[in-house]
Amino acid sequence: MNFDKLPSILTPELGLLFWMLLAFLVVYFVLSRKGFPAIIAMVDKRSKYINESLKKAEQAASQLENIKQESEAMLQEAREKQASILKEAATTRDAIVEKAQEKAREESARILSEAKAEIEAQKQAAISELREQVAILSVEVSEKILRKKLGTDAAQMDYINQMLDEVTLNNK
Repeated sequence: MNFDKLPSILTPELGLLFWMLLAFLVVYFVLSRKGFPAIIAMVDKRSKYINESLKKAEQAASQLENIKQESEAMLQEAREKQASILKEAATTRDAIVEKAQEKAREESARILSEAKAEIEAQKQAAISELREQVAILSVEVSEKILRKKLGTDAAQMDYINQMLDEVTLNNK
């Protein structure tokens, strides 16, 4: 294989490697000072927010458990009333028990669905906000890199010539 015909980007010289390494180190240094702490702070903030949301979900679950216990207590009370009402009238007893059970089921289902919906909404909001912040940060970093790389007219012309050379090499 003849390496003389390969484009210079595939077989860079030592000087180019040095400047590429230097540019990488500068970008890494800037990111480690400005970008990474900001991202970590945002992730920590989101983590705290999610943990708080999970605590709220646990509280909702405990409230649901309390409601279940209360509904069991209500069912027990309904059974006690049932015994006394049985002596008076069997038809009245059946209507009261059915009504209490249906109300307990509807209330527990409503509270559970509300808690699930709130948790999902908060989760989606956290994910979308984090994606938006990462996208903004990526665009800002790319803009700064391009401004630094193409800061002078000579650098712009060199870059344009390099792109034209690559296009003509690809067309052959």
